[in-house]
Amino acid sequence: MHFRLIELGFEYRTPFSPARCALSGISLEIREGEMLAVVGSSGSGKTTLIQHLNGLLEPSSGSIAFSPGGVEPGDLFRKVGLAFQFPENQLFEKSVFEDVAFGPRNLDLGEEDVEGRVRRALSRVGLPPETWRRPPFQLSEGEKRRAAIAGILAMEPEVLVLDEPTAGLDRDGSERIESILRDFHGSGGTVVFVSHDMDLVGRLSRRVVLLSSGRLLFDGTREDFFGNAALLQQSGLQMPSPMRFLKSLKEKGLPVNELVFSVEDAKRELTRVFRCEAGAVH
Repeated sequence: MHFRLIELGFEYRTPFSPARCALSGISLEIREGEMLAVVGSSGSGKTTLIQHLNGLLEPSSGSIAFSPGGVEPGDLFRKVGLAFQFPENQLFEKSVFEDVAFGPRNLDLGEEDVEGRVRRALSRVGLPPETWRRPPFQLSEGEKRRAAIAGILAMEPEVLVLDEPTAGLDRDGSERIESILRDFHGSGGTVVFVSHDMDLVGRLSRRVVLLSSGRLLFDGTREDFFGNAALLQQSGLQMPSPMRFLKSLKEKGLPVNELVFSVEDAKRELTRVFRCEAGAVH
């Protein structure tokens, strides 16, 4: 599924207060199969932007087009799954299985199809069968997050949109969520996620969109984004920690390539440099 936002603007309006502009003149394309991160400071418009992607919000100005054509705004929830920040707060059924089944049952599917979707979704997020009949509140925080995402995956969307998908989770929980997103993307799905975690953005994204005060400030590769020190300073964001570490070594004279985004890549880069220097000595 392909999105095209054209001069999109949005204002929050209430009866007794002036309109507040949340987005202004946003033009960008999101292509099928992308892994896209949306970043920016609090209040920059990130959450407002992603809520347009499944029709939850309608533009106040400009437009958003979807292709292939023929998708009605009211049907977007079938193709675009949206997970709010802390989606586990929306778990409400008596069991995990029933909660994940809620969405598919509202598609008027047969019970056999519903159960198949639920089992596949729960398996994809790594929740073992012994948890499926438990009340959601008996799960750990990480398991609750995965159960909530399973409810979205059971709708079999083409696009997964998430707001701070690892917020509040420990390292194990965060790694499991990251694995789910990689799996969904690897199977051909499109992933758009908002995050303040620049380590996660560096590891997962290939393209970064930066918002500031409701406007598009940057749209490009993660290499160009994290390689632009002035832009990061302007937006109040940091380089991923592996990149900061290698940058500090480079400033001390070690000839490393600082544009790396994972601990594994940092280890490989250090091994490469030390081998080159050892060879030069001999």
